[in-house]
Amino acid sequence: MPDARSGPRFLWWLFRNQLDGQLKSLAWGLLHFASVAALPFCVGVAVQAVVDRSGGQLALGGGLLALACAGNAVGGTFLHRSAVTNWITAAARVQQLLARKAAQLGSALTRRVAAGEVVAVSTGDVEKIGWFVEAWSRFTAALVTIVLVCAALLVYQPALGVVVAVGLPVLALAVLPLLPRATRRADVQREKAGRATELASDTVAGLRVLRGIGGEELFLDRYRRASQEVRHAAVRSARMWSLISAIQVLLPGLLLIAVVWYGVHLARQGRITVGELVTVYSSVMVLTYPLRHFEEIAMAYSFSRPSAERAAGVLALERATDTAGTLGADLPSGDLYDPDTGLLANGGLLTAVVCGDPDAAGRLAERLGGHPAQEGPSALLGGVPLDELPLDCARTAVLVQDKDPVLLSGSLRELFDVPASGAVAPRAALAAAQCDDVLAALVQGSVDAADPMDARITERGRSLSGGQRQRLALARSLITDPEVLVLDEPTSAVDSHTEARIAQGVRELRAGRTTVVFTSSPLLLDRADRVVFLHDGAVAATGTHRDLVHTEPRYRAVVTRETEDEAALNGAVVLTDVLEELEEIEEKA
Repeated sequence: MPDARSGPRFLWWLFRNQLDGQLKSLAWGLLHFASVAALPFCVGVAVQAVVDRSGGQLALGGGLLALACAGNAVGGTFLHRSAVTNWITAAARVQQLLARKAAQLGSALTRRVAAGEVVAVSTGDVEKIGWFVEAWSRFTAALVTIVLVCAALLVYQPALGVVVAVGLPVLALAVLPLLPRATRRADVQREKAGRATELASDTVAGLRVLRGIGGEELFLDRYRRASQEVRHAAVRSARMWSLISAIQVLLPGLLLIAVVWYGVHLARQGRITVGELVTVYSSVMVLTYPLRHFEEIAMAYSFSRPSAERAAGVLALERATDTAGTLGADLPSGDLYDPDTGLLANGGLLTAVVCGDPDAAGRLAERLGGHPAQEGPSALLGGVPLDELPLDCARTAVLVQDKDPVLLSGSLRELFDVPASGAVAPRAALAAAQCDDVLAALVQGSVDAADPMDARITERGRSLSGGQRQRLALARSLITDPEVLVLDEPTSAVDSHTEARIAQGVRELRAGRTTVVFTSSPLLLDRADRVVFLHDGAVAATGTHRDLVHTEPRYRAVVTRETEDEAALNGAVVLTDVLEELEEIEEKA
């Protein structure tokens, strides 16, 4: 359970959850940086040995130098290995959390967060988050090394050590005033990049429609302008970071000049030896390497904080109802009932639901599936509230196919590789969904696909028409063979002839199973065992399609799409017929 209350808290949670890896990275980092920092002392000992013409001192300096080089090699190698492991672990953990949250929220996720934003968080943002989590241990090792070196210089050569100890904190903190502006520019760049990504996703998703209306150039110009805005924002952000980098180069150079000038002055007075001067100078020069980690950690935090805020915003989203699961794993069966609208779908029957508001129908379909987008009373299956079932059990018992199903890329066999009861074969589901022409089109567009099940489907099925995608999605839902199948406008993009055959095929294949179809198609309604008409969010009438057409004007208006004047005229005709029949009955009486 991640701490998603804020971006910094989420980063701290990630850090704590891989503490072992962080400690390993810190240990190897200390070995690496300590070895690097020890090199100047080894060189100073060797130089002073040459000045003093001491063979023993020179051998000692050479041995220490070899030991420091070995520690540098071993520490650097394993530091890089542990750092990359921490980076990948943090990024993968965030991706796992986002994937689990997407599976938990379902279609409610894209209503709360833009699809392009979710994609950006799952790709670019996880890399930035992993970068900061990984860089923290290296920064800590660099900080400890700098403190120890400053302390050692104060003991080794107090006069020059004071200059170094005062100058290094100034170098480390000099860029802090520039960080807020750099962070703001990075945030602007990320925001513009997210909008460009979302625009690109929408353009690719609607490419077929754009070609049909000749709008490709229009959307291309929009994306071109958006991408140029991203480029300009990136250049402005890079300018600020280049200024920070320039300061990180300039100030250490000034410190080196100060150390050399003051050191030469002390050496001429005989207060320090040549070896000590070389040691202090080399130490300052070498410390510019760990100092760069101050700039890196600042840059990593500036980029990762907004990324962590966005990731935490997605992870903080909750379902309208908590399906933590208070019942056993046994799947309920029986009638499906929605207390909010009064809708009752009898077990084992094909129930058609007519609703004049498509959005209300979509929300009701989700509520029947046990994962509503809004708080409210839970749907009941066999008298058992779906929100009291574990999420996986609720989705196994009730499968909801929305009006815009997604087809994943891959072969047809992989598309149908879904959790299923095994009672419905793929061939039977394809036949019921009238997919013969779809199979032919897939085989024709695939190379070396003798078996239609090996035919390839492009990303989101974009090479297929809307009706073909609907039928493949319907076949996939039929294969799962759930206890309750809820279909939201499954044939809205299909012609009438095919729609009539699909209605008959679904009725035969789902015999004995509970099926709920949200539709206003007379062909589907006529095949239903029972039709429920919803008006103003409540059940207004129930019966067969033919009875409701004659007895319920509001139902007839939705199904036949007649105007108010036509409805009034038809109502008058029906009333006249009824009065005439009553008069005939009275005369006979």
